[in-house]
Amino acid sequence: MFGDLFEEDNSSVPNSWYEKGKKSKTKTLEPPAPREFTNLSGIRNQGGTCYLNSLLQTLHFTPEFREALFSLGPEELGSLEDKDKPDAKVRIIPLQLQRLFSQLLLLDQEAASTADLTDSFGWTSNEEMRQHDVQELNRILFSALESSLVGTSGHDLINRLYHGTIVNQMVCKECQSISEKQEDFLDLTVAVKNVSGLADALWNMYVEEEVFDGDNLYHCGTCDQLVTAVKSAKLRKLPPFLTVSLLRFNFDFVKCERYKDTSCYTFPLRINLRPFCEQSESDDSEYMYDLFSVIVHKGGCYGGHYHVYIQDIDHLGNWQFQEEESQPDVSLKALRIGEETDDPLMVLHAILSQESNLIPVDQLGQKILKKTGLSWNQKYRKQHGALRKFLQLHSQIFLLSSDESTVSLSKNCSLQSKEDFQRNSQRVFKTLTSETPEFNGGTSCPHWFDINDSKVQPIQEKDIEQQFQGKESAYMLFYRKSQLQRPPEARANPRYGVPGHLLSEMDAANQELRAERAQWESASNHLELHLHLSPHYRLVSGALHPVVSPAESVWHWTFDKRRTLGELRQAVFQLLDFWEGDMVLSVARFVPAGLHIYQTLDGDERTLCEVEIADGEDIFVWNGVEVGGVQIQTGLDCEPLLLNVLQRATSGEGAKCEQWVESSHVFPSNAEVGTVLTALAVPTAVICLSSADSMGKHSWSAVPTEDLKKTFREHGLRNGSSLLIQDSDSGDPSLLSRQEKWNIRTNENNWLQVINACQLESEEQQVKISAAVNTVVFDIRIKAIQELKLMKELAENSCLRPIDRNGKLLSPVPDSYTLKKADLKMGSTLGLCLGKAPTSTQLFLFFTTESDGGPGTEMEITVEETVSVKECLKKMLEQSGLPGNTWHLRKMDWCYEAGEALREEDATLKALGLRSGDTLVLMEGALPPPGFLKIPIWWYQPWDPSGHHQILEDLPSSATTQDGAWRTASSPGARGNPVEPSQASLHYLGDVDISEDAALAELKAQAMTLPSFSEFAVPSPTFLRAWTVEGRRPGRLLRSNQLQLRECRLGRRAEVCLERLQREEHLGPQDLVLRAQLRLPGERTYSLPVDVVWDTARGCTAASLRQRVADIYSLPVEKVDMAKHFPEKFEWIPISSWNQQISKRRKKKKQDNLQGAPYYLKDGDTIGVKNLLAEDDDDFSTVRDDLGKEKQRQLALGKKKSREAHRAQSSNAFSVTEMSTRPRGTEASLSIHVGSFR
Repeated sequence: MFGDLFEEDNSSVPNSWYEKGKKSKTKTLEPPAPREFTNLSGIRNQGGTCYLNSLLQTLHFTPEFREALFSLGPEELGSLEDKDKPDAKVRIIPLQLQRLFSQLLLLDQEAASTADLTDSFGWTSNEEMRQHDVQELNRILFSALESSLVGTSGHDLINRLYHGTIVNQMVCKECQSISEKQEDFLDLTVAVKNVSGLADALWNMYVEEEVFDGDNLYHCGTCDQLVTAVKSAKLRKLPPFLTVSLLRFNFDFVKCERYKDTSCYTFPLRINLRPFCEQSESDDSEYMYDLFSVIVHKGGCYGGHYHVYIQDIDHLGNWQFQEEESQPDVSLKALRIGEETDDPLMVLHAILSQESNLIPVDQLGQKILKKTGLSWNQKYRKQHGALRKFLQLHSQIFLLSSDESTVSLSKNCSLQSKEDFQRNSQRVFKTLTSETPEFNGGTSCPHWFDINDSKVQPIQEKDIEQQFQGKESAYMLFYRKSQLQRPPEARANPRYGVPGHLLSEMDAANQELRAERAQWESASNHLELHLHLSPHYRLVSGALHPVVSPAESVWHWTFDKRRTLGELRQAVFQLLDFWEGDMVLSVARFVPAGLHIYQTLDGDERTLCEVEIADGEDIFVWNGVEVGGVQIQTGLDCEPLLLNVLQRATSGEGAKCEQWVESSHVFPSNAEVGTVLTALAVPTAVICLSSADSMGKHSWSAVPTEDLKKTFREHGLRNGSSLLIQDSDSGDPSLLSRQEKWNIRTNENNWLQVINACQLESEEQQVKISAAVNTVVFDIRIKAIQELKLMKELAENSCLRPIDRNGKLLSPVPDSYTLKKADLKMGSTLGLCLGKAPTSTQLFLFFTTESDGGPGTEMEITVEETVSVKECLKKMLEQSGLPGNTWHLRKMDWCYEAGEALREEDATLKALGLRSGDTLVLMEGALPPPGFLKIPIWWYQPWDPSGHHQILEDLPSSATTQDGAWRTASSPGARGNPVEPSQASLHYLGDVDISEDAALAELKAQAMTLPSFSEFAVPSPTFLRAWTVEGRRPGRLLRSNQLQLRECRLGRRAEVCLERLQREEHLGPQDLVLRAQLRLPGERTYSLPVDVVWDTARGCTAASLRQRVADIYSLPVEKVDMAKHFPEKFEWIPISSWNQQISKRRKKKKQDNLQGAPYYLKDGDTIGVKNLLAEDDDDFSTVRDDLGKEKQRQLALGKKKSREAHRAQSSNAFSVTEMSTRPRGTEASLSIHVGSFR
């Protein structure tokens, strides 16, 4: 079974023989697990969709929403089978929601999938791995549903169930006139900061009045004068379902960072909204609302996890709790490991009682499989739930670690005898609804569940109080009118309201699932065994080989692994009616030398699962002593090894020739290496073994005479290893290393390589030091100094520093550490450096400088962990020789950029969580005040009116940076080169200090006041287009002039470039700005670029773009060909209307979206346009593209040569490489793509 791991041409057993007669067993996928004891289905997390799962479960457990969606039939929504037809209007999102809800109601699986639903949203795999805010999703999903249901009877579904109105009133105290303004809402957003709870927040919003008096008077239109007035707000219209969003995320303007408010915030299970509404004659019952869903967020403001507490209105789930009765002490000897029982407590206790230490929970699951023949999921999960949950519920018996990864028996654990235990320790499932009143009018105990992605657990109402405060706390609340009643036939009836076609689909799916589980159950409990019969084998060269064809020597048999070894032996005995004498079954395996017997199977009462027989195992049937009259050695110790032996060829007269001959020989792995000479009939010779040095270079090492008595295994030889037999009187070094000397081998697994990084001359630049995991670093350092023959004084002033794969010296390792404590692996490379290692109270830090001139050289410093940020900054400035006091420190983030600023100057490094090896960045300039941004402004010049790129000589002398240069100036170009942002000029104008609350128009207006801006004639800010600067070129387009900079998500280190427009521009949210260039016929050139503003509201498709481009150039649509330019690759990808992408999940065609793969169309991209009436070839490239590709090829070749040269020199010299920086990825917003159905 190991034969395919070796590919030796001269093997004594061909590789093809191992596969003959063996049937390849298809590995079937395990079907989805059935529902757990709650009888409710969860939703699988696609990587970061816990927020989506929580909201979907809330909508699913809103029966009125679910049934209203089910009431829309295929005649209104269309059919999913027609979604790829060009003229069909299929409302995919509502259809996929219908299917998901029907699966959650009826499909017998532990968790449903949202893959099809997110596909209908237009989300990619990246979107599914990125977590978003559930409050934002709630609004976007409702908007997408409203757009999808336009023109159907469900067009007012969202408005009817969730829409409410608020009235804002201003009452004049002089004339009592009332000014009103009404606004709609789908959810109420309430404050959390400085508020005790929901009632307090609603009181502040809808009861408290704001008085305008004194210096803050109100101008009354009726009185036509400034008067005292009162402003108030009231709820005018309440929806059937009230959604409340809690503002737990806030911004600290002192620290300039976001934070999550985890203070206590109470909310009632039932609330009367009458005090917050306009006065009316209605009864109080009209204003009563009951809580039925709480979406909980666990984590901080930059990440976390969502789950949801939901009330099961229709009692669809099995709401039961497990309680334990006390158990008196009894001896544990009543349990026997081999004893069969259906009680999981007995099984788990019997297994853990044999373990002296903690064991992993995953390993416990494997032991359950071995003991019972079934996994926990197959045998116990449906009745008792998940294994970890079961262990938690029995905490008086089982002790779980804090991370729930390991388990052991509790010290106070006690069990009764088996009979008493089975009688007294049955779980008491206490159903909290002891009575079942009428569904309409009667009051029953609410059924609450905690739905956490795939997991569903029952909870009690009192558990909701735990979500009032803390890092895991309520984030969204959902209330329903108390007057809403459910029909009696809906109680505990998941089929209620589901359309007939979905009922049929779910019934068929359940039937298919049952068939798959039955097939899986059968397949998972059957082993395929390969029986090898000893009469058909003989021993050849230390291994067993068949004397007949493989088809006759091997019998393939399928056997149930739950049956015993004795039953297997009896079945084989009955099958082989010719067998006489004893029958022994042994596990055998194929090795390159042949078949070898490893282990004899004994214990006829044990099952095959307990014996640990694997699927596809080779079983050798023999008498346990000999095969063909030859006694057989068994076990791992005497495993035959197939070795390649090189020795000089012998001429016909017996003389040695110059030619070397390689031959294969088989030796037991427990034999002495010296037996090679006996087997080859060589009286005296030197045996050499092949070895590799740290650079991967192979050489031959002689085996010392005293090591000839060591076994092949002790020398580390494996199948395929090579031996060289060298005559002891021969001096021929042709097969030895280039140094032409004999190398005494060292165990390659027990050494560390130490490089001389002290910049001191020595005979050796690197040495190998033998070590073990418990060796102290001090001993290795002293030994390295001795073997490198360096000055003994270095013993007091040196340290060892690990070297990473990029050649960078890492933080020094304290001398007192062992290799295990320092986490140093054998074979690692260390640098011997000047300077002492930091003590336990010191920090070794890297730091670098970053200013307008770019990043500087990385330096190192050792400081006490108790120093403040201010003191550390001062020391770093002194060491780097930087003048001035306008510097600050930032942490280097995970993408090697200056990240979070260290704002608390008086805080210690230890308090801020800094550790040895961290990197800090010295940033030039003082930190901006809280709530303000310092934004560098650039002038973006893509092209000039003459068609040439503007260059330095074309500019006024005053329009330069402080050093008088353009940062990214491009060379003069003819009209034939496509204009890309990377080729355009970016000219630095200056910095603007501006509030985060300012609008984009204010930023443009302030930029126009910069001295360098006076040379550019721009009439107003509306003639400017703003882009972010990413990687020294335009990145993201900033659209709305009224948008606040905070909403633009610029970040703390954002830069903005401005582009001059010929006329005012007002871009919509779905407008895409592209640069179109028409290709000149017969020339590999393009005309001047033209801005194309393309409305993608009706779909970002190739056909829509082609129509827009055709209108601009006045060409027939069918005679227009397009391609997108990728400047970084110097390539063009043609854009075809017939391009189809294939979904990896369902192998169905989807309508092309140019903003997805492979085009990823975005603002500022260049589109090449070809007139097919004048030119009909497929080439879009230019001469510049040819030159660019050639340059890239040369650069790649140069990098490859440089890497090879670096590897060659790394053994003799060591240099610290500068850190590479990676551009930060842009933050993506959440969106759902919906087709047009108007």
